[in-house]
Amino acid sequence: MMKDEVLPKSGVLENDNLVKYVQQGDPANEPVILVHGLAASLHDWDDLLPVLAESGYTARALDLFGHGESHKPLDHNEFTFDAVFDHFSEWIDSQHITRSMILVGHSLGGGIILQYALRHPERVRALILVNPFYDIQQLPPFMRFLFRKQLLNTKLIKRTPYRLFRIFVDLSSANFYSGQSEPHILPEHIRYQTALDFSRASAGIYNIPYTLPHLTLELPRIDRPTLLIWGQRDQTLAPESFPHLKKILPNIVASHAMPICGHVPHQCHPEKFNPLVMKFLKEL
Repeated sequence: MMKDEVLPKSGVLENDNLVKYVQQGDPANEPVILVHGLAASLHDWDDLLPVLAESGYTARALDLFGHGESHKPLDHNEFTFDAVFDHFSEWIDSQHITRSMILVGHSLGGGIILQYALRHPERVRALILVNPFYDIQQLPPFMRFLFRKQLLNTKLIKRTPYRLFRIFVDLSSANFYSGQSEPHILPEHIRYQTALDFSRASAGIYNIPYTLPHLTLELPRIDRPTLLIWGQRDQTLAPESFPHLKKILPNIVASHAMPICGHVPHQCHPEKFNPLVMKFLKEL
């Protein structure tokens, strides 16, 4: 095992659902919880976890419900935003964290932590939102059509092998914009992990977006200090939806648009992303 490798841990909730997670840093330090997006995994945060631990935080990242090595029910009717949120909340409770937490969420994970801040404001010290998914209208028209109701037949997704996911990831990771000569291409190890995460996730997760609650009207109640970061070349969620969020949340103390990144700026350019996070945390 490499010196900096961290072995995942397994936790079993009161309902017997499995949660796979990792933890880096002294458990006595200030807690930072990292939450990945749809069809991803705790490995989304491999570049940020050690930086947080070395800076004196306790960093934890989990595989959400239906993802990675966490619980995957056979019944796809069980895949809802509320089910993912409840699984996340119960895992938080199982960690017996006594201090207020800094929550970091990407895409669907952004929606999860926004909901958590609405329901448990006393447990949240600050938020870091990365291309957050908070409104179904952020999706392109075709994806809104696709996710407008439950997907009754997910057999094709379930049978898709890793190599086909990898072809899709490789093609979608190369992003050229007219008038901009610099390409956005995800590193090889990120493309490998992304395709692996797609292939490991339950096909039922694609029923989650249509159950996303209407968060927008509730968001002005969140008063915790917030850092907002997004990639300007996002093709999954409308890039203009992130500046709009700045008008809704009352306490965004810093925001950064990363011009040569798409939906995953934390993986696209961690050497630029991580210092933005650490600067925000230092100034809390």
